[in-house]
Amino acid sequence: MRKRHRVTKAVVPAVALVVLASGTASATPPEYQSLDGSGNNRAHPEWGVAGSAYLRVAGARYADGLGVPVSGPNARRISNRIFNDTGQRLVSPRGMTQWTATWGQFLDHTFGLRKDGTEIQPIPFDPADPLERFPRATGLPVRRSATVPGSGPRQQVNLLDSYLDAFAVYGGTAERLEWLREGPVDGDLGNNGARLLLPGGMLPRRDERGDKNSAPGMDDPIGLDGRAAVAGDHRANENIGLLSVQNLFAREHNRIVDRLPRTLPEETKFQIARRVVIATQQYITYEEFLPSLGVRLAPYRGYNPQVNPTVGNEFATVGYRAHSMLNGDLRFKTEASHYSQAQLDALRAKGLTVTVTGGLAEIKVPSEVATFNPDLVTQLQLGPVLQGLGAYPQSASDEQIGDLVRNIVLRRGDQMAVFDIGAIDIERGRDHGMPTYQQLRQAYGLAPKASFSAVTGEATETFPADPELTPGAEIEDPDALDFVRLFDAAGNPVPPGGDTAVKGERRTTLAARLKALYGDVNTLEAFPGLVSEKPVPGSEFGELQLAIWKKQFEAMRDGDRFFYGNDPSLAAIKVLFGIDFRQNLGDVIARNTDVARGQLAANVFRIP
Repeated sequence: MRKRHRVTKAVVPAVALVVLASGTASATPPEYQSLDGSGNNRAHPEWGVAGSAYLRVAGARYADGLGVPVSGPNARRISNRIFNDTGQRLVSPRGMTQWTATWGQFLDHTFGLRKDGTEIQPIPFDPADPLERFPRATGLPVRRSATVPGSGPRQQVNLLDSYLDAFAVYGGTAERLEWLREGPVDGDLGNNGARLLLPGGMLPRRDERGDKNSAPGMDDPIGLDGRAAVAGDHRANENIGLLSVQNLFAREHNRIVDRLPRTLPEETKFQIARRVVIATQQYITYEEFLPSLGVRLAPYRGYNPQVNPTVGNEFATVGYRAHSMLNGDLRFKTEASHYSQAQLDALRAKGLTVTVTGGLAEIKVPSEVATFNPDLVTQLQLGPVLQGLGAYPQSASDEQIGDLVRNIVLRRGDQMAVFDIGAIDIERGRDHGMPTYQQLRQAYGLAPKASFSAVTGEATETFPADPELTPGAEIEDPDALDFVRLFDAAGNPVPPGGDTAVKGERRTTLAARLKALYGDVNTLEAFPGLVSEKPVPGSEFGELQLAIWKKQFEAMRDGDRFFYGNDPSLAAIKVLFGIDFRQNLGDVIARNTDVARGQLAANVFRIP
């Protein structure tokens, strides 16, 4: 028989909580955030709830007005000519670190997860394409998103709630949360401990409680089986950077619990710690992450119950798809004293590149080793990984996507497919009825662009004259993507193949290639157009992406009754227990690892 969970409300962080020195609590009924976002807005308790439809800023764009995707150029063909970086990485000219993509993914796993449907929308590969590296590939079968029942035009489902509520740490169901907490798994959260289960200071594996089959499900495409780490979100094992952040905030929860009086009930301590962890993640996001990216929000005016925080379809499908920032590998720099010689040799044996110079260990983890490898986080140690994410620059936010996510070969028997996240982003836009680039700019209050060169900020959208090519054939020429000049942040020329280039000039302009594919700027699709915009000065993003992020993050802030700027219980927690949510990410790392604060940048999102 299935166990039924009883969720007690003998809990805290409410406006009036607080346990007095005598150990008695205030008479005001306590309130705390639900796991699925329900009840955050009292007048509209369904706003932002897990399992509801994404909001739309612009009208849905379908061929039949209801759900048939609008056709366009083949998505893989676009990817090979627009997103293809040809192996030359460009890094952030503003010195954003690898923490950018890591924190961005951690946030994504807090508020966004589309629901898969059953319809297949394949992306065919053309074996005759001169720019196709995998002519034997059969294509990529992409599953369309599930539809909200009865919706017309077609609406898609977000399985997570739309609040920054540390979902990735605690999960969205009582069943998962009970398994993650210390104590029995018997259907009663009321007899669980306040601490999260962290054997050896790391997230538990699925076989930690004996029966791996009764553990919460985790994404596991390579057969980790019982050795997959368990967290609030089932995608935690996707890469070692993400899994390290999951471990970090589970440790932070337990650190807070350990600072609370032992006389407090376990559930009270759990809810205080959860409340502080939520507020800390919000604080890092709004006070450190977004400003570092150059995303400037309107001043906070307090909670507004008229603001619907629900994640927008345009934000989830177009604006938040910053896949160009993903590096082909993860790189770390830390004190060599963290490791013995035997440990360094063991890391090399696993395929990592390890260089020790002057007391510092520089470690490069190739992509094939960095994914779905929870054991590697333990072997590298949590502190050095978290420290190392801030030691190297992040890939630039632009239209170029590396092979890490653009050319992943998938084989089944004699069949071969290629996973291409850029092509999928385009196809997903069609599936979700995204407006054109021009329509999306209009929806966010921006003026249209008159030409492709106006989109990219380049001087021309014409291919250079080439007597060996007939007019119109330039888009088929693999040499069109060659980099002819590369420059570092100071404007100095740099040789190809290195990691210091922040700007590159190719044989053909991006605008010319976009025009050859789309013909008319008014038919340019939203995602290719957005990533092709020149960054706004002082920001990583172009004008449209900035507008989309600004609107969504303001809504998630202003429409959240539990946002840290609106919750007086946080001040009460600080007065009573000396625990303050106002920490930057470097503070959280130093308090939960053996890396000293002085060994981290003041802002770990930026290269010092």
